[in-house]
Amino acid sequence: MKGRSRWDSVSVSPQTTAADWAAQQVAAVRDDPSGRLALMQRCYYGPYGKAPQHLPYRRAAAAAMRWELSRGVLQPPTSDQPGSPWWRAVNERVLRDGCEAVALSGDLPGTPSSRTVGFWLSFAEYPTARAWWRAHNGSVIAGYVEHRQLAEAETAAERFFMNVVLCRVLYAHALVAAPRLALGWLRPLAPLLGDPRLGMTGIFFQLSRVLPDEYPLRDDVRFYLGEELGLGRLLDYGVIVPRLQQLYEWSAHELAEPGLLDCITDGALTYAWALDDREVWRPPASVVLRLAHRLLPVRPHPGTGSGGRRLPRPGG
Repeated sequence: MKGRSRWDSVSVSPQTTAADWAAQQVAAVRDDPSGRLALMQRCYYGPYGKAPQHLPYRRAAAAAMRWELSRGVLQPPTSDQPGSPWWRAVNERVLRDGCEAVALSGDLPGTPSSRTVGFWLSFAEYPTARAWWRAHNGSVIAGYVEHRQLAEAETAAERFFMNVVLCRVLYAHALVAAPRLALGWLRPLAPLLGDPRLGMTGIFFQLSRVLPDEYPLRDDVRFYLGEELGLGRLLDYGVIVPRLQQLYEWSAHELAEPGLLDCITDGALTYAWALDDREVWRPPASVVLRLAHRLLPVRPHPGTGSGGRRLPRPGG
């Protein structure tokens, strides 16, 4: 890469493509959870070590990864307490896409190896909240779709919260990109609530008030549901769950990822989760939740249908 940068210590041969370089960076920290965090943070400085418009977005990314670190899901297989093959693989996809975009921005040869790298390049060129969520969620969902078989091997509680994390980050994206879908008549507040540069987005990534800092989760799902109180329960069951089908259809269209629609069936989340066990997604009886449903009713949204149909892209 031309000029001095935070990556100067990395040896790059003339034949090294951006995708190759990204793979090398990720391989170097694969079994180093703290190294993964440091690599992610370096990406927000750009290829030349100075990217003041991009740095504020590091806040949300760091919140997500620190939660993963605290749970131990990124620990290497050789650790006394091995981490999760699934969490490690999805985290690696996000890292690799981001590193490749940095390399392409720094003039390493090659073209984006995937659509999701293109999303990160768009964010690099024009950093906005919508562009960041599109890039981040594009990589996350690609990881989900690619590694579904690994997810199936996790405990029921882990698989349940994989779905919770996914629907929360999709909803956060909708706050800035589809505020009417996300918050109805309160849509003027939506972009502020979903801005990854601000502290409010931490709730979409962290489940630390519900989940212990350990892996794997061994208790029954309902045990953890009983631990969820206050804002988290209101967000999940009062606001997000009634919009799930529309949210996933909109996200599949926005991110050009039809595989996302295989993660939901008739409003029930089904990523590595049996439809027969859909009762966990039904809101519990609560006066507060009924009030939330009444105050924020779900309205039809352009570009979404029902029943998990794959909707055509504009002009398609």
